[in-house]
Amino acid sequence: MSRVAVVTGASGLGEAICTGLAADGHRVGVLDVDADAAEKLAEKLRGRGAQATAVAADVSDEAAFAAVRAEFGPLAMLVTSAAIGGFTRFDEITLDEWNRYLAVNLTGTFLSIRAALPDMVEAGWGRVVTISSAAGQQGGPKQGHYSATKGGVIAMTKTVARDYARHGVTANSVPPFVIETPMLRRQQAEGKLPPDEYLTQAIPAGRVGGPEDVAAVCSFLCSEAAGYVNGQVIGVNGGAVV
Repeated sequence: MSRVAVVTGASGLGEAICTGLAADGHRVGVLDVDADAAEKLAEKLRGRGAQATAVAADVSDEAAFAAVRAEFGPLAMLVTSAAIGGFTRFDEITLDEWNRYLAVNLTGTFLSIRAALPDMVEAGWGRVVTISSAAGQQGGPKQGHYSATKGGVIAMTKTVARDYARHGVTANSVPPFVIETPMLRRQQAEGKLPPDEYLTQAIPAGRVGGPEDVAAVCSFLCSEAAGYVNGQVIGVNGGAVV
């Protein structure tokens, strides 16, 4: 059955998640602050025969969800992938930096969920998947701001799961560990993260994960088959966090 999915973020994980949901036959709204990136991905999906639309907006713009709704109909699935990440020693995190992480990673996720929930409740069916992080489960060096927001995303997701299960809505969180994304490669190039040879020492699977590994779990959690999976934190980490 084709439903309407909204994914925040058009690169890295977001691109893989959009591609997976489109391959499942769903109509996909791609939301990203980068208009060119969103449109490029939507065009790629349409080129493969999928129905996709791009909306240039940051995650605080609830009008973006209305735009997807106007084109494709009521929203049934939401995957929140848009986020910012970085490294700052805890005592050097400024209030402005702290607030920026909160605004994008936590408040942005809250606003996205709030915008999508009414359609799901009315339909008596919905899927919410938040992309959190292993840093939100166990902390991360020089990631006090990032870890706090991702831990908050996990807790918020569990609350949504409890509050809306009776309406046929599930909410689950997927915390990746080290995944091959443009953000990872940029941080390595800047010397903020070590090369893969070092990172994989902490991963029992012995490799860096791929965006498709995360997308596969998101596709399952958005499916009919996952109707009794609710309030769970399903790590995609090669065994690094157990």
